[in-house]
Amino acid sequence: MGFRTEHRKPQTGQTQSADEDWPFRAHTYKDRSMPPTVNRCLRSLIVLLPLLVSTARADTPPGDKIDRHALVTRHDITWNTAAGQIPVGNGEFCFNADATGLETFGGLTMAHWAWHTFPLPAGWTMDKVPPTGTFQKGKNTRAGDVYPKSEEGIHQWLRADPHMFNLGRLSLCGSNGLELPASAITDVSRKLDLWSGVQTSTYKVNGTPVTVETAADPSIDAVAISIDSPLLASGDLLVALDFPYPERVNGEWHSNYSLPGKHTTSILQQSATRVHLYRVMDRTVYFTTVQWSDGGKFTPQASSPHRFIVSAMARNHLSLVCAFSQLDPHTLPGHAAHMPQDTVDPATVPDAEKVLADSAAHWKHFWMTGGAIDLSGSKDPRWFELERRIVLSQYLTAVNSAGSYPPAESGLMSIDRWGSQFHMEMVWWHLAHFALWNRWALCDQALGCYDHFVPIARELAAQLDYTGLKWPKAVGPEGRTMPWLGAEVLLWKQPHPIFFAELDYRLHPTKATLAKWADVVAGTATHMADYAARDPKTGIDHLDPDMPPSERGITRDTMFDLAYWRFGLETAQQWRQRMGKPRDPHWDDVIAHLAPLPTADGLYLDSPEWPDAYTNRAWEHPDPIGPLGMLPPIAGVIDPQTAHRTVLKVWQTWAWDRCWGWDFPWMAMAAARNGEPGIAVDALLQGSFKNHYDERGANTGGADPYLPGNGGLLYATAMMAAGWDGAPKRNAPGFPDNGQWHVRWENLNPAP
Repeated sequence: MGFRTEHRKPQTGQTQSADEDWPFRAHTYKDRSMPPTVNRCLRSLIVLLPLLVSTARADTPPGDKIDRHALVTRHDITWNTAAGQIPVGNGEFCFNADATGLETFGGLTMAHWAWHTFPLPAGWTMDKVPPTGTFQKGKNTRAGDVYPKSEEGIHQWLRADPHMFNLGRLSLCGSNGLELPASAITDVSRKLDLWSGVQTSTYKVNGTPVTVETAADPSIDAVAISIDSPLLASGDLLVALDFPYPERVNGEWHSNYSLPGKHTTSILQQSATRVHLYRVMDRTVYFTTVQWSDGGKFTPQASSPHRFIVSAMARNHLSLVCAFSQLDPHTLPGHAAHMPQDTVDPATVPDAEKVLADSAAHWKHFWMTGGAIDLSGSKDPRWFELERRIVLSQYLTAVNSAGSYPPAESGLMSIDRWGSQFHMEMVWWHLAHFALWNRWALCDQALGCYDHFVPIARELAAQLDYTGLKWPKAVGPEGRTMPWLGAEVLLWKQPHPIFFAELDYRLHPTKATLAKWADVVAGTATHMADYAARDPKTGIDHLDPDMPPSERGITRDTMFDLAYWRFGLETAQQWRQRMGKPRDPHWDDVIAHLAPLPTADGLYLDSPEWPDAYTNRAWEHPDPIGPLGMLPPIAGVIDPQTAHRTVLKVWQTWAWDRCWGWDFPWMAMAAARNGEPGIAVDALLQGSFKNHYDERGANTGGADPYLPGNGGLLYATAMMAAGWDGAPKRNAPGFPDNGQWHVRWENLNPAP
């Protein structure tokens, strides 16, 4: 069992078209398409297995188990700001509720399958659009991927499409059908109970009490709203459901409610307590089912063909469930018996009471399984804030990152500046922590993107005159990379699938795991070996051109990428040996001849061409410490003394206010591995505004809510508590052993 309670077959977000210019490709993830019943059983076993072996991985002695209920609930989210948005969701679907319990003042309703594409520019058809996202032909150069000026129209289209969109908005209205103004809401008291996943809001509307409970269904893409107030019976409180058209420029709710002619909303079926709606936006098609409590009424609003009002009539209570789906089960052969798992059968949408109960059961199970870290016995006064970040990061990643695709940097909480396409270099920061927290099933399906993208990765490599699989940069479900100067030369996204394969194998050392990843590992390593270019005069293999994680510019032989290349190629060789194959001689030849890691004055540098790593404060990510913590030690490559000096120098000199959210856990990992646990903790709690975690626990070290910071925090803290291969033999080797930190943990896995 994953975070969702049924197997999800990833879809493209749109109904397949027979038109030749259809931009998406139908796909099924290899080895992830078993029948739902079988898959549910297997995924349940995957979740339960860590419990069977937890005593072997737990520091907490028998009889001194962590009180997980106390651990979790002391960090329940309270946020009384009217427009502050707390996500409720199931990993694939997310409803961002404001203090009213709906989206009256802000918030989006989003799903990993929900993608939209604007019409092509005039004169363009899909057969003219490069399926790889680039017009570049031939090997990379230091110029980067530059689009010709004559293609600016398609360049902008590719920058914007596909993009995620707002499925619909639920809001509270007055008797006039207009949203309540913020001035009408007073005495707000709101709490998300983490143990049940239910948000409860109490407040007054024009002096009259209102209570709202909000929760997401754990099995289908639906939100439940339960409202109690005398204002319902009087007709002074109504619920509106509004469907927008996507907005090219981010604005309020990232949606456009002023283009009714650009999309259609049709009622397919309606009964006394249920309606089934059909939505069409250009080529995007989806369905919405609304079920409400007895006595209520669902009415189209005359002012808009996309706005509907739900009223309680003469009752003080109104509950409703709003479910979203890609496909209409009535159009499928055999109806419900054979519907895709992302499809909601309107006849089986549960009522709100059942959703609330199912949410409570689901979240209790979530918190009782997987890893846990309890810092409550610590004397350091910062323990509570660090523990809060750990607990809430688990909640947010489960809500946003446990779906059919890797999440965007802001997850399902907002539509970011990249249209919420996901970044292949950030996939590690979003998903790797699930392995250490014994929640691998939550990321396994999203990692199927590598299988899905094999054809496009092979095509991209061939177009650029390389072999193997070259992974794209920022993508949607079709795998076509978004145009950007560094899209083809940002190298650290390339070895990630080998790292993930190794994490999977550490948890599941079986022939099935080897077979599952074999093609991806081999194709990834083949491209890595081919990308390294040998200087015929020196015999040295160079990574050139190379944009490092810091994105400072395009150079060659960056410290992080050289280390990651060696790790990836050596790990790929181990995979060949596990499968009974000999080592690939070309890969070994590249490993032996890769350029040495750049150094100066006893410290590691970003690049041999950039000696100003510690004096030029304009750059962001501290690349010199990257491979010293994220990667395991590489024998004969990483010098321990140089690594230690580099960690100390970076910590003392870096411009931390210019960093991003994942840089702080990156620093913590490096400090822990290099014998500086005090710096590791200080890095996680460093006072930069880029290392802030808001009321809901979202890291804000990016342009939007920034989940790479949350995922990095979880990886770093699991590693600091449970250790890593070769870590000192003591409890919590990444925390200071000074009597100030008392770390109790259970059911975590050590890092590689």
